[in-house]
Amino acid sequence: MKRSARAIIDTSALRHNLRRCREVAPNSLAMAVIKANAYGHNMLKTAETLNNANGFAVSCIPEALELRQARFIHPILVLQGFNTQQDLKAAAEHRLRVVIHDRQQLDLLDSARPSIKIDAALKLDTGMHRLGLPIEQARNLFERLGKHPNIKPTPWLMTHMACADEPGNRHTQAQLERFAKYTEGLQAPRSIGNSASILGWPQTHVNWVRPGIMLYGSSPFMDGNHKEDGLQAAMTLTAPLISIHTIAKGESIGYGASWTCPEDTRTGVVAIGYADGYPRHAPSGTPVWLNGKETRILGRVSMDMVVIDLTAIDARIGDQVELWGKHISVDRVARTAGTIGYELLCNAGNLCQHEYT
Repeated sequence: MKRSARAIIDTSALRHNLRRCREVAPNSLAMAVIKANAYGHNMLKTAETLNNANGFAVSCIPEALELRQARFIHPILVLQGFNTQQDLKAAAEHRLRVVIHDRQQLDLLDSARPSIKIDAALKLDTGMHRLGLPIEQARNLFERLGKHPNIKPTPWLMTHMACADEPGNRHTQAQLERFAKYTEGLQAPRSIGNSASILGWPQTHVNWVRPGIMLYGSSPFMDGNHKEDGLQAAMTLTAPLISIHTIAKGESIGYGASWTCPEDTRTGVVAIGYADGYPRHAPSGTPVWLNGKETRILGRVSMDMVVIDLTAIDARIGDQVELWGKHISVDRVARTAGTIGYELLCNAGNLCQHEYT
């Protein structure tokens, strides 16, 4: 069953954004992050489009196996690593590089069969306090893994930045200083930079960078602008106009009667709602684009409909409304709705039918 809302993916924009990553960090290899179904853009289609990436990063073993089953031969980094002996076996058989971030994983390694040999990345907690082993133990852990019979030499060293989306934030500088201090002299490939780090913190441009949200044309910075970052929007979310009405002055629109017409108002109903991944909490005034003009949502978002203002817009039933994309950035919609572009892309991209251009 196909609903009316569509996520139109511009493959040339995806390729442009990868080039932008390489332009900014020319001496680093690019590990394209395509976890969570490529942030709603379809993992396999995105991998095919970004086939010249130096590698791919995914969240979990099943995502990595899907890439291998589709015959992608790139290096694949599994960010959540392994949790069972079966995961270890799969990582060895399919040449996956798994992140080691927890003591329990070390115990699993110690009990693995001698025939299992894996590539690994040692994730060190420099201040994100999510995944990662203590940075102060970096040298001992690195030496332990380097000698481990189940690890192919040499394990990578990696960390993740908590506040890189805020340029000048002291926390990022402190993380970088900790990483440099405790890994000094360790001969291993390193990976630090996520999208915000790539664009805003050149100190993170080490052996590998991990571009994620920037690949999809969303700014990684708080209050950022993707065009100022040199990025192009990859997803355009669109849906048709299915009804047009003029609502009298003083009448209210939608559930809760939360928006009242200050004058006779020409309105249109668009066939999209939270069942399609559009944010229910987007308030009246959230921008949309129709027939060359910006307009706005009126009233609450429903399950599969929103009402928009058609004042001064020449529109007909069947016209396509852009909810975000080339004219209205997903970041702008996200800020209006009190969320982030990541969530909007994942939700709508995973619920709407896709088209590729």
